[in-house]
Amino acid sequence: MMVLTRGKLADALRARFGQFSRSADAARRNILSQFRTSPREEDVAAFSETPSAPPVLQRITQAPEGLCLYAVGDIHGRMDLLLRLVEQIDADAAQLPEGVKPQIIFLGDYIDRGLQSRDVIEYFTSGALDRYDPVFLLGNHEEALLRFLQEVNFGTQWTRFGGGETLYSYGFAPPNSRASLNSHEEMAKVREAWTKLWEAFRERLPESHLSFFQSLKPYHVAGDYLFVHAGLRPGLSLEKQSQRDMLWIREEFLDDALPFDHLIVHGHTPEDAIHRDDRRIGLDTGAFLTGKLSAARLFGTDVAFLNT
Repeated sequence: MMVLTRGKLADALRARFGQFSRSADAARRNILSQFRTSPREEDVAAFSETPSAPPVLQRITQAPEGLCLYAVGDIHGRMDLLLRLVEQIDADAAQLPEGVKPQIIFLGDYIDRGLQSRDVIEYFTSGALDRYDPVFLLGNHEEALLRFLQEVNFGTQWTRFGGGETLYSYGFAPPNSRASLNSHEEMAKVREAWTKLWEAFRERLPESHLSFFQSLKPYHVAGDYLFVHAGLRPGLSLEKQSQRDMLWIREEFLDDALPFDHLIVHGHTPEDAIHRDDRRIGLDTGAFLTGKLSAARLFGTDVAFLNT
């Protein structure tokens, strides 16, 4: 196991993530090629290549009286974008009518893929956003970290879809699992390296961070809106929905036309622009690649959007 000093960490990050200096399209292709080789993310959707025509909206939805809700899409370790978006929310909230309370709902996927994953969690646990009575939902990437804390053998799979960036942000360099393909001896060395990293990560993960991950909610309901990371399975009541679907579902939810009792506000599936129709609002605009972190502003019957 390699525990990185600040200088070594910077060198390792530059070596591992040099591709992010390429164009957004090239970086996107690189990330999506990794998705295609990951058994856990075999259903990952690519970004939309051509924008669809805007839908005709007929549904009127209402936020709870006295609340202005700000729902924030997938952050993926982009602390820089999070701070910029919070500044916009601060400015907007300052203009709300007297007596209206602003609240931020985060839709999950705070970590992985972005290099400031630890910083995002430290910010959330610092109390810096307490004025917004924040609601934090569980994303599939937080689920992956929690699984790694229980299963050392999950580490290799986790790094395939972004866990390596989170480990780097906490000061750890993931073992080179490709070396294990060379010989049984190398395989044993890689297993040992993963075990040492796993033990050290469990020991050094701040207790406040662990408590944060363990406290995340699968969904949140407010007024006519239901907030969830990935979506819901059509045709099932909320009580019959599985957490697996709430964190991972894609096409079965996205492509169906069946309406839900609530308007679903979600992230998880990156798109080139915010999606809104009478069933759902999709807020994952691929911040870790595009630099565009998006939020919905829900106040009364009004729906508006903010982004970096």
